[in-house]
Amino acid sequence: MGTVLVTGATGTLGREVVRLLAARGVAVRGLSRRARDGGDGVEWVVGDLVSGAGIAEAVAGVDVVLDCATTQRKADLAGVRTLVARAREAGVRHLVYVSIVGIDRVPLAYYRTKLACERVVREPGLGWTVLRATQFHDLVLKVFDASVKLPVFLVFGGVRFQPVDVREVAAAVADLVGEEPAGFAPEVGGPRVWTYRELAEAYLRAAGRRRVLLPLRLPGAVGRGLRAGGNLTPERAVGTGTFEEALERRFG
Repeated sequence: MGTVLVTGATGTLGREVVRLLAARGVAVRGLSRRARDGGDGVEWVVGDLVSGAGIAEAVAGVDVVLDCATTQRKADLAGVRTLVARAREAGVRHLVYVSIVGIDRVPLAYYRTKLACERVVREPGLGWTVLRATQFHDLVLKVFDASVKLPVFLVFGGVRFQPVDVREVAAAVADLVGEEPAGFAPEVGGPRVWTYRELAEAYLRAAGRRRVLLPLRLPGAVGRGLRAGGNLTPERAVGTGTFEEALERRFG
């Protein structure tokens, strides 16, 4: 196996993927927007997907690219276009793109961007795999950390989530390194589907906080898509790490 490039290598998912690959003895190259010291079994390179700076050099001599990067904005599309073009030119064998469950069913603006990114990855000329996962525990905690600062705690009525441990998604991504391009890989979902209210109540208990829960009905197509469970994959509840365990790690 040749060198594996991980984009978004310092992010929530990317750093777990890098750690796993390095532990397995894989020749891993991490892409970062800033220079980083070595010494961790990783070859760090500097590049920026959005501007394109350093990307041709980053993919040179690479066998597999694991795209774990995100700006959480429309700029993702420009970054994916650059990465795919440079990877194709460099003769990369396999590009793995990490995406989100339900982006074709819930019309959030960011989801539409991710769907457009998938279309770019699927263009001819490059072997590809798309791996979709449900929301990470870390994202749910981040949202609740912001919500608890308000006088009342907003809860989205009728909305459910299936949070997953980022380490399990990282393992699924890392396992694709030795595989051939497979198109759409089986999705990765958390072990349980929760209502938004259940998640909020569990968070408040673990944090030792008291808040009035104020129901909020999300309007429009986004609300309808979420209430219909478009963001869920109950048939792929393959994760084992629970939200309760994430709360225990966070709050003790």
